Amino acid sequence: MQQVCSTREQNTRCKDSEAMPAIRKLDIRNFRGIKNLSWTPSPGFNCLIGPGDSGKTSVLDAIDLCLGARRIAAFTDADFHDVDVSQPISITVVLGALEDALKSIDAYGDFLRGYNAGKNELEDEPASGLETTLCLRLTVAQDLEPVWSLESSRAAAKGLDRNLKWADRERLSPLRLGAGGDSHLAWRRGSLLNKLSDEKPNTSGVLSAAAREARTTFGDKAKDQLKDAIDIVNATAKHLGISVGSTATAMLDIHSVAFGSGSISLHDESGIPLRGMGTGSKRLLTAGLHKEASKSKSIALIDEIETGLEPHRIVRFLKSLGSKDTEPTMQVFATSHSPIALQELSSHQVFIVRQDKAGGQTLVLSAPSEVQGALRATSSSFLAKSVLICEGKTEIGFIRGIDLFRTEVRGKESIDAAGVSLLDCDGGSETRPFERAKAFQALGYRVAIFIDNDRPVPAVEAKTFVENGGELFHWSEGQSIEDAIICSATGSVILAILEAAERVNPEDLELLDSKIKSASGGKLDFEDAKSLADLDRLLPEQKVWIAKAAGGKKGWFKDIGRMEYLAREVIGPQFKDFDVPFKTVVQSIISWAIK
Repeated sequence: MQQVCSTREQNTRCKDSEAMPAIRKLDIRNFRGIKNLSWTPSPGFNCLIGPGDSGKTSVLDAIDLCLGARRIAAFTDADFHDVDVSQPISITVVLGALEDALKSIDAYGDFLRGYNAGKNELEDEPASGLETTLCLRLTVAQDLEPVWSLESSRAAAKGLDRNLKWADRERLSPLRLGAGGDSHLAWRRGSLLNKLSDEKPNTSGVLSAAAREARTTFGDKAKDQLKDAIDIVNATAKHLGISVGSTATAMLDIHSVAFGSGSISLHDESGIPLRGMGTGSKRLLTAGLHKEASKSKSIALIDEIETGLEPHRIVRFLKSLGSKDTEPTMQVFATSHSPIALQELSSHQVFIVRQDKAGGQTLVLSAPSEVQGALRATSSSFLAKSVLICEGKTEIGFIRGIDLFRTEVRGKESIDAAGVSLLDCDGGSETRPFERAKAFQALGYRVAIFIDNDRPVPAVEAKTFVENGGELFHWSEGQSIEDAIICSATGSVILAILEAAERVNPEDLELLDSKIKSASGGKLDFEDAKSLADLDRLLPEQKVWIAKAAGGKKGWFKDIGRMEYLAREVIGPQFKDFDVPFKTVVQSIISWAIK
């Protein structure tokens, strides 16, 4: 059984451990867009991704409302799921890795409970093999008055009802890192600088003198009191690449309304308050300071990691939050829409939020280790609602070109607006698209595959993919994308394709001709192909030769840009002149994408 000490015993044999309190389990009921959610987060970094309005920020807000050091909180009817105030809001946090003071029998004995991590079950009493935990709950009924309490059946049976001590709530209160970090760059109640300071500034004496002798004089007198914290700030800023001059200095902030501890804030060498730095710099510095202070404040909440940060600073920000720590130094709950962030994180740090509206559940799905490669290579696809897995760049260019024509000329909805990401498999084996699809399907994404049919489609993988809800699109048997386009088109369209090939390959006109000659065994050249196409006298066999010449590794349109041009400028405008099988495949892909 874990050590549980009385207050008297703590003074003699139990010292406060260096435990880092962490959320073991989170349950949310009837809060905003979340009807039911039950999640066991990671003890370290937890990055929530998913489509808009899936509830990511609401998860962070729920943790903040339940654990934050506040005596009141404003709620409205809109905070209830579906604005149904008859069903109370309930937010429950199971807190583990407790400090010795929180495991005190005298303080919380009847409220201490046991948590079985293997079974993800909460027992009413601590026991051998179970982690000693506290269960905190916030409830809000239709009177809109929040009620915070510790939950325990044993305590309830004895008629006991209580909350955490205020000092404990302050110690457990998570850091909420918003757009900036102004409040944490001054010595005020609850700020990180107060957590870092063994000595508190002498507001009664030094500030009075500072008011008379100006802020520089105050800085000279206060710097020794705040030396330890300032040294940490300087070291952290240097480590993160943030310039504060030769040293940050504690000076009187002339913008403060009243003289108190909050009047002392960090300034750079020239005397400009650090709260005047850019959003990204403030967030980065605050994150670094939080890591230094994490022994006393171990849970951080960050909405939109990427806000105000360039790609290289996103990487630094994540490291400052402990994303690369082998052992967690703090528990982080973050949201992101940044591919850069996903590329830097490990699969076990990424969680996808899904709304199962039919079942009334909000699901938080853990990314399996199998998707680590995809996170690195195709991170943007994890941020979409649906994923269209394409065999290669040619297929991506084709879909993009068709979509551009539809939106610009026809005024149709874009597949981008529908939340579809195009994923490049970059050729490879016949099974690669299905391997990628399997990972996305397991995480609840809508997935489709768009491939050629000039080599056998793997039957077993295709069957499993479709049975799991996937959509498979390919051309007629034996056809590559070039075969499908050219062999399905009329002569006028093929002429336009040949002319487009000349425009996008102006330095390779001889190669265009030699490729047709090679494909036809010398029976057709480029100019003859154009003449026959103009007269609409191309034979099926000749179309096959042209398609073969257009394809291959060095094909006429074998990259995203050139195929996008062809689809946008030729195929889209003359779409009606293709045969039915070709049009059916294209229309089916677009219909799936904008569904």
